[in-house]
Amino acid sequence: MSVMDIKQRIKEQVTAHPVVLFMKGTPQFPQCGFSAMAVQVLNACGVKDFHSVNVLADAEIRQGIKDYANWPTIPQLYVNGEFVGGSDILREMYQSGELQKLLTSKEKA
Repeated sequence: MSVMDIKQRIKEQVTAHPVVLFMKGTPQFPQCGFSAMAVQVLNACGVKDFHSVNVLADAEIRQGIKDYANWPTIPQLYVNGEFVGGSDILREMYQSGELQKLLTSKEKA
């Protein structure tokens, strides 16, 4: 697959769902501590229904998502098609209450 095809696939995923988490593993069985923490933060914000993409199942997506957001690490959270951040940013936004506001606004959007 070409780089453009990968970017198009990623764009379709982040725009088709209000909340998308690119992670290692699945929400039920995260494969790294950072992905597990991202799932816990979303759950703590009351987000039970989010789309997840297991980057370990698709090497092209695993690399492509890093290029797509120009962000070197996984997990990556997207809300309403916009890149929010990785696990450290999610934790900081959760602790400040900013993430809860962002996730609440997505339900009204």
